[in-house]
Amino acid sequence: MSLVFEEVHPAPDSKRINEEWFVLANTGANAISTAGLAVVISRPGKRGSVLGQIDPGFVLQPGERILIVSGVPGKKSQGEPPTREGLRTYHLFVREGILRGDGTTLRFAMNQVDVARVTYDKSAPNGVGAVTKK
Repeated sequence: MSLVFEEVHPAPDSKRINEEWFVLANTGANAISTAGLAVVISRPGKRGSVLGQIDPGFVLQPGERILIVSGVPGKKSQGEPPTREGLRTYHLFVREGILRGDGTTLRFAMNQVDVARVTYDKSAPNGVGAVTKK
């Protein structure tokens, strides 16, 4: 997969979902559009559930990275959204946190095919669990 999650950071509190974020990178040789990708989460041993679609999405050029925040930027009750110098920010506008504990898997998929996938590992320095092949 050319889209790779490099970092996973859970919110410190379930109500502060603007403080839950991910860094996604395009490691491929071509630009990639995320418009229309389904956002799917699952817990270990459970089927995934679709949270929604990325709309309007964004385009990542080869080698480019982006900061993805779960919450709504204007909702101060959801916490202060992070910023990263040199990275654009994209908000998913979900109503609750995506990371529901260790082992939660987040997938961006098109027609049930994973385009990007990450499993949260709280013991990993960047939160990214070991990549497993299916």
